[in-house]
Amino acid sequence: MTTENERGDVKSIETRCLHLSRAEERRRYAETFGAISYPIYQTAAFEHPGVRDDYEPGQDHISLSAGYNYTRESNPTRSHLEKVVAQLENGEFALATSSGMAAITLLLNLFHSGDQIIVDSDLYGGSIRLFSEYESRYGLTFTRCDLTKQDPSEFATDRFKAIYFETPTNPMAHVSDIEKHAQFAHDRGALCVVDNTFLSPYFQNPLDWGADVVIHSGTKFLSGHHDTIAGFLVVREVGLAEELRSLSTTVGSALAPFDAWLVLRGIRTLAVRLDRAQENAMKIVDWLQCQRHVRRVFYPGLESNPGYAVMKKQARGFGAMLSFETDTKERAINVLTKVQTIVFAESLGGVESLITYPIAQTHASVPSDVLDANGLTDRILRLSVGIENADDLLADLDQALNY
Repeated sequence: MTTENERGDVKSIETRCLHLSRAEERRRYAETFGAISYPIYQTAAFEHPGVRDDYEPGQDHISLSAGYNYTRESNPTRSHLEKVVAQLENGEFALATSSGMAAITLLLNLFHSGDQIIVDSDLYGGSIRLFSEYESRYGLTFTRCDLTKQDPSEFATDRFKAIYFETPTNPMAHVSDIEKHAQFAHDRGALCVVDNTFLSPYFQNPLDWGADVVIHSGTKFLSGHHDTIAGFLVVREVGLAEELRSLSTTVGSALAPFDAWLVLRGIRTLAVRLDRAQENAMKIVDWLQCQRHVRRVFYPGLESNPGYAVMKKQARGFGAMLSFETDTKERAINVLTKVQTIVFAESLGGVESLITYPIAQTHASVPSDVLDANGLTDRILRLSVGIENADDLLADLDQALNY
């Protein structure tokens, strides 16, 4: 039986992947002539019927008339997607950007030269590269620490403005306690920023645990088909949302209408894709642990993972991302060349299973000392598990690993 909250929103996340609130659904149907699939408003500009009677010079030009003005700042397709993602993350506002990196870059524009951001030592390589650029070019201070082992209060200065982390991390599956780090940030008047790409809102909602900003590479699980690139920032606080929206309009980071529609289409199957992919991932994890050429398996759903208890507390699942370490570099490279069903490619979160060599791909630009500190070696492979038949995936790994 379906239940609703006071606003008329359907509670289950499976259904919310398909439907907004009842009121929102009624408005959507009125706008779109009953279309089940939300339309693509593929236009750069919108005609104004006139100037509002209450308009005065100096007001936002969007206020000239009701509706939309220019797609860089607003578009119905993108707006609808932003509402969907916001509700899935239990947030109030979402901004859709042209990529995950564009979302992070937009966020960094909130800060000023000299501001300190404490970041986890284990992050996606592109984020590490971006932070290094902003530190050298614009004077932001990024302080790295292992948030699973070190106390960030030992690193905070009087210019501390935000704490930033992924959980689980890419690719080592380290787990950080969102609630604990959010409290640390809030006690100092700072923001808590969580990259939720690996789990998606289907398995984890960082805002529920105190995060102020949630980041997604919408390219990954939200889209789910390896056919578009997108990013998201999700927040609850109105002032923060307005500041980010203004910055997005200024720097031009907004997602295009067609790409917004592709992500909308992908979200409709988010629940069934993630359920199947996680089921497959758990079977592969169990199998890998029994292989003589595998030294370690990194997956947040393993009880041996130091963050397992935290995962059980703050997430509804463990996801479809795993990494494993082979016995030699040569074997790792051979796996990449021998897989047939699994695709050797640099991405994640789609219906097809992809295998990646982090040290030469996602983390190629990361300094060697950072790689060493995180335990990322040339023997580690990252696997994004898709929705294929699990037996086919295991057979493919078997012939590639045990040649």
